[in-house]
Amino acid sequence: MTEETENSGGESTLTVLLAGGVNLAIAVMKLIAGIITGSGAMLSEAAHSVADTFTEVLLLTALKRSDRPADRVHPFGYGKERYFWSLLAAVSIFASGSMFALYEGVSTLLGHGEAQSTSILSYIVLAVAFLLEGTSWVQAVRQTVRESKAENRSFWTYLRLIDDPTPKTVLFEDSAALIGLLVAFAGIGLHQLTGSEVWDGVASIVIGVLLAFVAYLLGRTNRGLLIGRQASPEIVRGVRDHLSAAPEIEAVVDLQTMLMGTDQVLVCTRVDFDDTLSAGDVERACVRLAGELTGSFNDVTEVFIEPVPRTDPDLRATVLARYGDIAERWNTP
Repeated sequence: MTEETENSGGESTLTVLLAGGVNLAIAVMKLIAGIITGSGAMLSEAAHSVADTFTEVLLLTALKRSDRPADRVHPFGYGKERYFWSLLAAVSIFASGSMFALYEGVSTLLGHGEAQSTSILSYIVLAVAFLLEGTSWVQAVRQTVRESKAENRSFWTYLRLIDDPTPKTVLFEDSAALIGLLVAFAGIGLHQLTGSEVWDGVASIVIGVLLAFVAYLLGRTNRGLLIGRQASPEIVRGVRDHLSAAPEIEAVVDLQTMLMGTDQVLVCTRVDFDDTLSAGDVERACVRLAGELTGSFNDVTEVFIEPVPRTDPDLRATVLARYGDIAERWNTP
């Protein structure tokens, strides 16, 4: 594991621990305020914070279990465990946060909610919660900005291509929490101004929809990582160019990459070697090129190189079906 990976993992742990502690404290405050006032929006926010706290537990589990070394049963390591537990965290946000908020909102609109009262306590809790959530959000943003700059990517491009779902989960979760607090504040304030509980119910429904949307975004990210997403375009291009420049290789016929975990990339490539090379020359070239790739690209941890003829029709059709015109350029002599 590289020093950069260790630093990233340590900061991810700090981000998750900070978010977990903040969410637990906020959940208790919101629950007390919700019980005292009977506010559906406040109870929805309490459920939101409880879901967020459980999410941090799942993310800590992801960080711990994904760092285990490879063994006989899992020769490529346990990196994808981070994606599995992060996916469960997204499900948690939806199941325990969004569904409860939607239930509270609909119950309030239908007149089945508990009797509500307005209290300065609600506003105090929301204000304190906003400050605490803001602290956690700043840490998540700081980590994301630092890592995006280290990879020379824009903030949004980095979020789209990120291979560590933990800071993204905390960032989205805290962003939703801050928006949810503003929605709850508006719902409680409008309820106090108009005397109508409808606003409180609407606020709960908006919070529920917001959490469902965040859960969808995080679920989609982790689904792609679990299925097996290719490495970043920069790594793919770099590996292809490195192989193409090797004197022993006449053409890169096929190149497949897959994220095996955070900062762990598997490279499988089929290349057409110079036909004048002996079997020993090809073997030595494969070993050398694999070492060069793992040395040049910190994220590349496994490399498999297979010698093939570029003229094989079945292989050519398979590669063209996967990559289209790009493969044509690879196969051009």
